This record gives sequence, structure tokens and C-alpha cells, in this order.
Amino acid sequence: MSPLARIRAIAPPSAVAAGLIAVTVGVTSAAALVFTAARAAGADAREVSSWMLALGVGIAVTCAGLSLRYKAPVVTSWSTPGAALLATSLSGVSMEKAVGAFVFSAALIVVSGLTGWFARIMGRIPVPLASALLGGVLLEFGTGLFSQMGGSFAVAFPVFVLYLLARRLLPRYAVLIALGGGVIASVLTGGWHLERVRLSLAQPVFTTPEFDWKVLISVGVPLFVVTMASQNLPGVAVLRGSGYEVPVSPVLTWTGAVQAVLAPFGAFGINLAAMTAAICTGDGAHPDRQRRYLAAVWAGVFYLCVGLLGATVASLLTAMPHALVLAVAGVGLLATIEASLASALSDPVSREAAVVTFLATASGVTLLGIGSAFWGLLAGVLTSVIAAVGRRRRAATSPPAPAPQPVTAAARRPERTSA
Repeated sequence: MSPLARIRAIAPPSAVAAGLIAVTVGVTSAAALVFTAARAAGADAREVSSWMLALGVGIAVTCAGLSLRYKAPVVTSWSTPGAALLATSLSGVSMEKAVGAFVFSAALIVVSGLTGWFARIMGRIPVPLASALLGGVLLEFGTGLFSQMGGSFAVAFPVFVLYLLARRLLPRYAVLIALGGGVIASVLTGGWHLERVRLSLAQPVFTTPEFDWKVLISVGVPLFVVTMASQNLPGVAVLRGSGYEVPVSPVLTWTGAVQAVLAPFGAFGINLAAMTAAICTGDGAHPDRQRRYLAAVWAGVFYLCVGLLGATVASLLTAMPHALVLAVAGVGLLATIEASLASALSDPVSREAAVVTFLATASGVTLLGIGSAFWGLLAGVLTSVIAAVGRRRRAATSPPAPAPQPVTAAARRPERTSA
């Protein structure tokens, strides 16, 4: 094999582009929350960059390691709902006690992986409901492509048109071509502010954890619940909805263990990704679904770069046009949204429950600090259970069908007709 062929085998352009887009979407949509959460715990600039470094390293290790282990696109990320929770609940909590809560939450995730209870629950969820859950989670990104055309038409529309044309002519590179066109369009329209970018490397800062039972209950337990319900649950749904039967318990155990090791440096939550994972599991990542794990490996590489350049990433986020990120994410998820809706509505028996799951998840409702992915699935399961009870009751009360009568030899003979 020639060196060029070896490079193309390790780094297919479509897989590299999918990994880059997944990381770009994940970082731009949630990095601000991470900085806010760190500031709420009283972190200074060095500690904030240490948080980004720990999260980047942890996500890189789990993304690349688990994807290579299972030959499936296992994409991990930090807990966005968890960051939002911390941003409001760490006020007045010392950094040492906050780190103790991070370690405690990680320990609970490890226990859930070792006991296998989470995998048993996921195994009972019908595929149409999991697909509807995925569709509802991704709907916001799909509609974001078109909502951006109102205020940023010169950026979003070229991305959309180039994607449609490339899907017919060069389908393997459709998202990459759309991304390149969007970058050019945003530069021509003056959407970038590169003067805000500052280059600097992150340094690890170790904080000794302190375990305060009040903080463990008020911060650690809610962080665990939010991470499992709003991140790991839809993350498993993305993998299964895309046809990847990855063992859930070992994956959870490894993500929890890596989080526990890196928590003293600021890794508050490492879990399965949902929205960004769908970018790496779709057709755009690689035409051969057995090779799409390379997209997740490259996502890990890019997350490592994000961690090493933690402070630089923050400045880059302020320089990048938000419309470009949403437009590229929208075209990158079109095929996945299409497949999830087709799977969700394929079974007439579970169609109503799937629609309920999709609508409730897409609503974005948050109750008790838990996101809509959990409540959407709960609503779908409730609908499915009630519908099943109704079908059994109708079957029990309906009169039995008449038994078929045996056909006699006389009945089989045709009647003679007169000429």
C-alpha cells in the first residue's frame, strides 16, 4: 500500500470532516456554559483553562479508545445540561467541594455501568421510540439551518445549495464542500472577527477534592441524574438508532472512570454524545458504515486539540459566525433525521407512541432540572403501555372468530349448468 493510500485509509476526508464538524458544533454550543460553570465555582483563568484541558483529554481518550475497541462511532462529550446545572448551583461552593461532587457523580456512573441496570433499562426500549427520541433531539439543529436564512441568508443559503448539489455529484464530500462554501461566504460577508483570537496553551491545575455531604446531595446527585437522563440516554439511542449495538455497561464504566481520574483537574462530566454523535454515525461520515468509527476517532483528536488550546478556543468561539455553525450542523444531520423518522414511523403498532416521543422531546421542556430527552421517552413509554392495555382489552372482549368449516367433497364439485 502506498503512503498516500495508507493516509486515506486512516484519515478519509469525509470522516475527518465529520469529526471536525462534530467537535465544532459541540464546542460552540456548550463551551460558554463550561466557562460559566467554572467561574461560578470561583475558578481563575488558569483553572478555567485546566477544566478545558481535562475535558478535552478525557473526551479524546474515551472517543478514540472506545471507538477503536468496538469499531463503532462512539462519540463522547462533556455534559452540557450538567454545565448548565453547575452554572446555577455552584455559587458559594468552594472549588474543593465542587471537585468532590464531580468525583462522586463519576463514581455513581461507574456503579451504574458495573451493575448493568442502565443497560437493562435501555434494552427494553423499542427501536421506534429510540429513533423518535433521536429525531426529537436533532430537530432543533435541522430547523436551525433554515432559521438562520432569515438573518444570515448569504451564509446559510450557500451551505444548503452546495450540500444539495454535492449530494448528487460527490456525496462522500457533501458536508465538507458545504463547510468550505460556508467559510468562504462568511469571510466575504465579514462575519469573522479574527482579531479576537489569542493563542495560548492550557496548564493542568490539581485541586484536592473535599467531600461535603450537603454538596454531594445538592450538586453531585443532580449532576449524575442529569448526565444519565439528558446525555447517556439519548447517546445510546443515537447508536442503536444507527444500527450500532455497542455494549452499554462497559462504555459507561469507562466514561465514569476517566471522569473520576480527571475530576481534580476540572472534568465535571464525560458522557456519551447525542447530537454531535449523529454527525459521525450518518452516511456523510463514511459510505461504509463499518468504517465510520474513524470519524469518532478524529473527533477525539480534535477534542484533544481543544483541550490543549483551552484559552484559545474561547477566543475562537467569539470570532466564528454562529450562523455558519448552525447551518453546517443542519446539513450534516439531514440524513440522520430522515433515517430516524423513517424508523420511528415504520411500525404501525408503535407509531402513536413514537410521535408522542418525538413531539415531547422536540419541545425542549425541562422539569426538575432534567431535559426533554428523558421526559419525551417517558411520555412515549406511557403511551405505548396504555395502548397495549387497550389492545389486550379489545382482544379479550371481542367475540371469537367463527371456526372455519371443513370443505366436503360435494362442495368441491362444480355445479353442472344446462346448455
